[in-house]
Amino acid sequence: MTTATPLTNNTELSVNVTTKSQEQILYQSSGAIIAAIVVGVIIIFTVVLLILKTYNRRMRVRRELEPKASKLAVPPPVGHNSHSLAQQPSVTFIPVDIHLQS
Repeated sequence: MTTATPLTNNTELSVNVTTKSQEQILYQSSGAIIAAIVVGVIIIFTVVLLILKTYNRRMRVRRELEPKASKLAVPPPVGHNSHSLAQQPSVTFIPVDIHLQS
């Protein structure tokens, strides 16, 4: 006489194996998605840095090549008060929170 093994144990075991493999697939795919996002962010960051570097280089070259605006380009004022008009008035700012001792 041979005894038959119950089918419920085999079915539960195969369901557990299938569920675990589906979970593993989900974990692996989520890991792949996260890795793709990280790689994408690194690529975008690198492209932005390269664009800023080339822009900075172009602006520096443009500043170096353009003629410098000299102070002689502005005509001096004519008249007897020309010297006093050329000087800028100075303003002294004293912050409110500083208390002077009397």
